[in-house]
Order: sequence, then C-alpha cells, then structure tokens
Amino acid sequence: MTVKLLLDRKREGHALGSAEIRELVEGFTRGDVPDYQMSAFAMAVCCRGMTQRETSDLTNAMMRSGRCLDWNVPTADKHSTGGVGDKLSLIIQPLAAACGIVVPSLTGRGLGLTGGTADKMETIPGYSCSQTLERFHEISTSVGVSMSVQTDEICPADKKLYALRDVTGTVASIPLITASILSKKLAEGADTLVFDVKFGSGAFMKSVEEAKALADSLVGGSRAAGRKAAALVTDMNEPIGFAVGNANEVAEALTILSCGDERLQDVADLCVEFAARMVSLEKGIPLDDARAMCREKLADGSAKAKFVAMVEAHGGDLDRFKTRFNRPTFKFRVQTTTSGYVSSIDAEKVAKVAFALGAGRAKAGDAIDPLAGVTLAVKRGDRVPVGAPLATLETTREPELLERLAADILKAFSITPERPEPRRWIAAEID
Repeated sequence: MTVKLLLDRKREGHALGSAEIRELVEGFTRGDVPDYQMSAFAMAVCCRGMTQRETSDLTNAMMRSGRCLDWNVPTADKHSTGGVGDKLSLIIQPLAAACGIVVPSLTGRGLGLTGGTADKMETIPGYSCSQTLERFHEISTSVGVSMSVQTDEICPADKKLYALRDVTGTVASIPLITASILSKKLAEGADTLVFDVKFGSGAFMKSVEEAKALADSLVGGSRAAGRKAAALVTDMNEPIGFAVGNANEVAEALTILSCGDERLQDVADLCVEFAARMVSLEKGIPLDDARAMCREKLADGSAKAKFVAMVEAHGGDLDRFKTRFNRPTFKFRVQTTTSGYVSSIDAEKVAKVAFALGAGRAKAGDAIDPLAGVTLAVKRGDRVPVGAPLATLETTREPELLERLAADILKAFSITPERPEPRRWIAAEID
C-alpha cells in the first residue's frame, strides 16, 4: 500500500477499499505510517466524508487494533456524547444491571469544561477506575456492573488517532466520531448498545440535525457489526439536574437512586428511558414491560444496591464520601435581582463557571478539584422572587474567584414574566 496514493484518492473524494483502510490502521498502530500522513488522512475524511461501508471498515480496523472482550452472559452498555451535569450513567448502568443484565462499562476521564464519568466515580474515596481487563471482567460478571477506564490494550489505534485529531482541527467529523466511539464500545464486547446523543449549548453537537446524523451513524454502525442498538437524541441546552461538578454529581446520583427528591423525578424518568431500552433489546421484551421493570428496580432499592456493590468491588468507601472528605471548601451563594419565572439556564455558561472553579481540566494530566462545582437552586419553570437563591458556587482552591464568577453565573439565567414551556428532554428516537 502506498499511503500517498491513498491520501490522493481520499482527497479527491473517492471511497477507499476495505483492505486499504485495514492496512492503513494497522500500519499506523505499528508506527509504520507517520503521524503527518495519518493527520492528512483525518483532514481528508473531515473534508470529504466517508461512506457507511468505509466508516464500518475504519471502525472494525480500529477495534481490532487491540484486545476485544468476550462475554457469555447477556450484556449491554450505554454511551453518552457528554453534557453538563451528566451523571446519568451512574444511575442507568446499575439500574440495567438490577434488571439482570451485565453492564461492562469502559468509561473515560473528562477533557474540557467538565469531568468524565471516571472523574466523578473517583471522587469516592478509594474507588479506582484503573482496573486490569481481567479484574474488569470479574467485577462485571460478579456484581453485574463495572465502571472502569479504557486500558492501553483496548483500541490503541483510536488513542493515537484521537491525539492527532485533537490538535489538527479534525474532531468534528461524523465518520471519525463514529469510528472512535464504536471501536471502543465494540471492543468492550456488549451485545446491546444504547446511545445518548446530546445537542444544544452544553453539547458537542449544537444542532438537533447534527445530533440525529451522529445517532443514525452510531446505531447503523452498531447493527452493521452485529449488535443490537438504539439511540435517543436529548436536549443539552440546560444542565441535567441541579449538580454540575464531580462529587456533587455523585451525591445527586445517589439521591436519585434513593428516590430522595421529587424535584429530580424528570432526571429519573430519563434514566428509565435509557435503561429500559437496554433491557428491552437485550432481553427481547416489549419496551413498556422493560420500563415497568426499571421503575420497580429503582423504587425498591435494587439499582442503588448494585451501585453500592460496584463501589465496594472497586475499593470505594461511600461512608467517607458522605462526609465529603471532611475538607473545607469556599462557597458563594448567588441570588436573583429580579422576579419572574426561570425561562432558561444556559448549560455552557454554567459549565464554564464550574470549569473555572476547578471541576474540569484544560489538558490531560491536570488535577481536578473533586469538590468544585455549581449547585443550582432552581430549574426551568420555577417562580422566583427578588433575592431568591439561584446557585451556590464551591471550590477548595481560590476563594477570590467566587465573587467574580458569581457575575458570570448570573448571565446563565433568564428570568421572564411568563412561565416557559416544560423542558422536552427527548427530541428524537432511533430504534
């Protein structure tokens, strides 16, 4: 294979052959194809696109660049494209496990405005997401669910390629996004995959049309690989729930698992929708029956019990977590200066404040402040008088940040005389 000729053809918009894509990925993984040529390939794909067959070939080649896990039990997983206050996996995965499905979930650390699922879980003292694949397999099958980080054995080609895409302006390509997400999820080995593809100010995909296109690509690619799949396209213009950060999101997830706050019922209902699709597809039962099962397992404490068992298996100590590590933090409460209805809360603006407080990382290796974040006091549609609390900012680092960031968080809230329409979480379903 001559890489230059391959690049010429892709630059001109021609489809590449299956063997060409496989050999390109294998050569890149070995180090035979230099970074500058793979960067050129990514740019050509970004500009010219790929056919569905090419995307499937790229996904398959990246998946096979490392180890692929096998399971002899019913398995399912859920993947989110990421959002603000997105603690849903902490609820959905143990909920599906409580319904009798093994949920092996290789997750990631956040890079950008907010932390990833691994960052949230590791705010629990002792919890380690860094497990060997053998231990990941053991926890998943014995407990029913495990949330661990991807090891270097899984999809090394994706790790190398994403590092190039991140610095060459080639992240925003649906074929490359699809191959990146699916190669890892397919290598993980779950029979059923359910995707949460978000759109809006707090999401990577800003428009619902872009999110639908990605959802179609992910579901189509999963089915082409022989997996059962579905996706929901969900609104990310406003934060999910009240907590945006890391430890505070874990605490809120525990509240939902305990059915402890009726104001979070909408988030619980959304979690049921995702878990029910995992259960329905994997067990082959009607969606309504799967919803009823999920609601029952959430209400009777079975889902929370799965979460607790997973934490213990990963070495975590929830009793210590509940004391919030006995560490002092600096807090600042922000109040409204006008009365009316909360008509919107800009997710991206909230995320930027949480990031400035220390809840995210600018580059790999940066330390996250586990207790930093924003806790909202209101949600869309709430009636607020002058002086009502809107949010509390929290950090362990620089208290002088709080007052300056208070002005920024105020800009996230829109207060109007009229009550807004209720939030519509799900914009599209791909079944």
